[in-house]
Amino acid sequence: MKKHLIIPLLWLMASPLFAQTPAYLNPAAPLEDRVEDALQRMTLEEKVAVLHAQSKFSSPGVPRLGIPENWMSDGPHGIRAEVLWDEWYGANWTNDSCIAFPALTALAASWNLEMAALYGKSVGEEARYRNKNVLLGPGVNIYRTPLNGRNFEYMGEDPFLASAMVVPYVQEVQKNGVAACVKHFALNNQEIYRDHVNVQVSDRALYEIYLPAFKAAVQQGGAWAIMGAYNQYKNQHCCHNQYLLNGILKRDWGFDGVVVSDWGGVHDAEQAINNGLDMEFGTWTNGLDWGKSDAYNHYYLAQPYLQLLRSSLADETILKDKVRRILRLIFRTTMSPTRSYGSFGTPEHAEAGRKIAEEGVVLLQNNRNVLPLDLSKTQHILVVGENAVKRMTIGGGSSSLKAKYEVSPLAGIQARVSNAAQVTYMQGYESPVEREQDVKDAKNPQAKIIDAKVLRAEAVNAAKNVDVVLFIGGLNKNGGQDCEGADRAALARTLFTTTIFLWAIAG
Repeated sequence: MKKHLIIPLLWLMASPLFAQTPAYLNPAAPLEDRVEDALQRMTLEEKVAVLHAQSKFSSPGVPRLGIPENWMSDGPHGIRAEVLWDEWYGANWTNDSCIAFPALTALAASWNLEMAALYGKSVGEEARYRNKNVLLGPGVNIYRTPLNGRNFEYMGEDPFLASAMVVPYVQEVQKNGVAACVKHFALNNQEIYRDHVNVQVSDRALYEIYLPAFKAAVQQGGAWAIMGAYNQYKNQHCCHNQYLLNGILKRDWGFDGVVVSDWGGVHDAEQAINNGLDMEFGTWTNGLDWGKSDAYNHYYLAQPYLQLLRSSLADETILKDKVRRILRLIFRTTMSPTRSYGSFGTPEHAEAGRKIAEEGVVLLQNNRNVLPLDLSKTQHILVVGENAVKRMTIGGGSSSLKAKYEVSPLAGIQARVSNAAQVTYMQGYESPVEREQDVKDAKNPQAKIIDAKVLRAEAVNAAKNVDVVLFIGGLNKNGGQDCEGADRAALARTLFTTTIFLWAIAG
């Protein structure tokens, strides 16, 4: 520093104006000092206001004090498209097409901590660029059953693997000044009747199987937010659960971050107040009425809570703890002096997604050493399967994305072989899907059977005249498969389709 600048700088630091800067606005002040200073300046109404949503994906800050809003984005596979203020429908922006990253199941299948870190870094940069300060992910629920429609959002059935992979993901996301909101805490293992099912599990199974990944995310990863699950545990909904939130998470693990409800996961004012919930989203009004223009004021942690506080029927100590946690979140993210600018939809992120996907590929068998293909001896390749051309990123519920681009298996194969071989595509089958046409076909079930037979027969005949057949099967985001809101009816459906077709070719 030049000498002639030293005296003016020292004068500025000693000036009354500088000295009167509130501690909460001083980025050099310790975090807890900033929190306490902001807390004591807030009115009762402002404290309650920050506890609940103001739109589908945002909650208020404190405008009077210059404390900004919180903005959430669905994850964990990419930054969701912007939606209308009060609706799930897209806002039709033209600059919100994200990079779609592989499902977390694929990430876990890599068994590679470097890939977990790359994933977190990349998706965190995308969230930061879009000015989201909370990423609703990653998911680390353990696969209790392969039928869970939401398994693809989680990191597998091995608690040790999930515990290892979640840590670098969380750490790298949060280096961007974006909170990782680890979900769904806890025991979220089914979609059918998910809002009310009461999960029964032994303490040993709970601590040895279902909790380790969450504990690692909190104690090793330093997660700044946790999302509650829809289901119940010990007859209390997990978004306001005394045992899970106040007992295990906050008391035993020392979690100092924010507990966020899943959207519509709050059911009771008293429990929401007392059982560990900090921020309420998606409740609409009181869960029953849908027409009030001031809907967000009717959330359980809104006017109902404020009235209890004004009547001295609720303990303000609990309120202050909730507000402290939210202020920490804001100071760690939006008001952090070291927050980067992020980046969005870049070639680097696209390359990261491709690399993670490659690392996640698992080759179960390679009979007769068919792979890798010898293109010098392969003149004609037949690609079969609806999934070879179906867009996957637009399905799956909260993981649906408005992707900047999506490379289908067919396009990837064509690009890989280039001019080395001819590539032909046949659909081969049509996956079951609930749609209006199905209702019509129910009057004539033979119609769909005939269609399926025709598709299969065409592919089988084509297979007789090629060198190699590449079958692209599996789940595809249709309802009743790997999709939020519904579980798979059985394992047999997809396996049956695949087995029949391969048997037909072999025959």
